[in-house]
Amino acid sequence: MKSLKNAVPTRPYKERAQLHSRKNFGLFEKQKDYVEWAKAYHKEEATLDKLKQKAVFRHPDEFYFKMIRMRTVDGIHRPGRLVNKYTAQQLLLMKTQGAGYILHKMQIEERKIERLTATLHSLDNEPSNDFAEDRDEADEIQSPSPEGRLVALSEAVPNSIKRKTTASYKELEARRSRVWELEKLYRDIRLQQELRKMGRKRKLWEDELSNPTSNPVYKWRAERKR
Repeated sequence: MKSLKNAVPTRPYKERAQLHSRKNFGLFEKQKDYVEWAKAYHKEEATLDKLKQKAVFRHPDEFYFKMIRMRTVDGIHRPGRLVNKYTAQQLLLMKTQGAGYILHKMQIEERKIERLTATLHSLDNEPSNDFAEDRDEADEIQSPSPEGRLVALSEAVPNSIKRKTTASYKELEARRSRVWELEKLYRDIRLQQELRKMGRKRKLWEDELSNPTSNPVYKWRAERKR
């Protein structure tokens, strides 16, 4: 009987819509819409009553650190800047990890520069296949004149290889500049690591340096070893 009951066509359910004369008021609100609005309204009322009760029974000498660490931005409480979020040991560890990563990347770039330099060096020193028929032509081929050598090489090397060689030289210069930047960054991080260590130190003036340099130089006070 249940299967026959489901086979009988039933009238589709249709909700009551907003009247055509009241279309400007939006969708027609149902009972479920009113229930959600009422719950939200009463929840807000309960929150305000609880806050008023806390304000009435507040202790005049009450203090907690969020009173000085929080700040109000556009009416919203936000935590202030945490200056001492990490300890000195944690900061030193993070600096060490950063220095190790930079050193690793610098070593990778140096290996790539070595391989690229070796490849370009082998291309530049490639032996010539020219054959001389007489003594004068042989002297011209073996002459150390750079202009004649460059002309001979430019005529012998195809254009595709020329373009690749030029691109390789540009890549070599870019990698060398990147290694220089990484070395500078690594030196700065290492200096910050040493300055975070224990011990009295001071920055030396230019008059105290035997070899003046633009980088800062520090001197630690000698301490007695136990």
